[in-house]
Amino acid sequence: MKQLKSFIKKEFFHIFRDPRTMLILFGIPIAQLLIFGTVIKSEIRDVHIAIYDQSKDETTMQITNKLLSSGYFLLDENLGSTEGIEDIFKKGKVKEVVVFESNFGEKLIREGSAHVQLIADASDPNMARLVTSYTTGIINDYIRKLHPNLEMPMQIQPEVRMYFNEEMKSAYMFVPGTMALILMLISAMMTSISITREKEMGTMEILLVSPLKPGQIIVGKVLPYLILSIINAFVIVLIGRFVFGVPVTGSFILLMLETILFILMALCLGILISTVAKNQMVAMFFSMIALMLPTIILSGFIFPIENMPEILQWLSHIMPARWFISIIRGIMLKGTGLLFVWKETLILIGMTLFFVVASVKKFKIRLE
Repeated sequence: MKQLKSFIKKEFFHIFRDPRTMLILFGIPIAQLLIFGTVIKSEIRDVHIAIYDQSKDETTMQITNKLLSSGYFLLDENLGSTEGIEDIFKKGKVKEVVVFESNFGEKLIREGSAHVQLIADASDPNMARLVTSYTTGIINDYIRKLHPNLEMPMQIQPEVRMYFNEEMKSAYMFVPGTMALILMLISAMMTSISITREKEMGTMEILLVSPLKPGQIIVGKVLPYLILSIINAFVIVLIGRFVFGVPVTGSFILLMLETILFILMALCLGILISTVAKNQMVAMFFSMIALMLPTIILSGFIFPIENMPEILQWLSHIMPARWFISIIRGIMLKGTGLLFVWKETLILIGMTLFFVVASVKKFKIRLE
């Protein structure tokens, strides 16, 4: 036991002495979280628009002011006709043109309806849908408040409420996903590189003939990364809470226990990769390429699994990040307990046991 403690202590010193390892463990995860937080957004802000106002009455001026004061839009220019719209879009700055018909306010009061045309640059279809949706919502809200008694024949007014994310903040989506991505990559990559480094430098044989047993060697290699990954997860949750405002409405203890389970699963996967990889470059390739892209694409982090082809939906079931993201979204955003995430938890436990058994078998084969 004394030898194992000394070995673990040596591994910690080795990690802390290497600036590159510290950068990968703590610098890259924080940078990734902050980058995702500022880049990945499902809401819009400061979108450049142009307006062609043929009416120029009080109603259209007030609607224009409401659009520009919302914080979502910036006025690029007022147009004199619709002829130059295509050229404006080709420049790439303006994303939408709002066209008010003649006598807009008068028609709205007299006839109960008036027409406004929204012309969007659909070279980016997601942006086009968002921009037109925001514009429509702002215009409808203004008209309802201006003319509360204005009723259209057979008019249906839907009332929408969003549970768990009423402001539709994109941070609620990317913080759990980024947490899963970072913990998967860092835990698996650092473990696999650490063990393959020993093999590459020829020191693994020295360790194997030492008084330490193979199991103790693995524990000594993995335990430092387990502790540092837990610290990493704690930092990510804190940044998500205090920088991006993502709450932890459920049990924080349950959240950390589920996180530790996921980290253990990723560490076991890293051990399995190290038994297959011949050197550090191969281990890094396996960890970065074979894990990063499937985690991003097939976990439901960015792309809804329900919208994928059926074969990819089946493939997503073997992605550990899919189940972990479901767990932490439930705990952080919905406040759910173990009774609601027991299925996902059992799946992660099963995956962990599978990677442990596969790693032990592969390790024994390599020793023989």
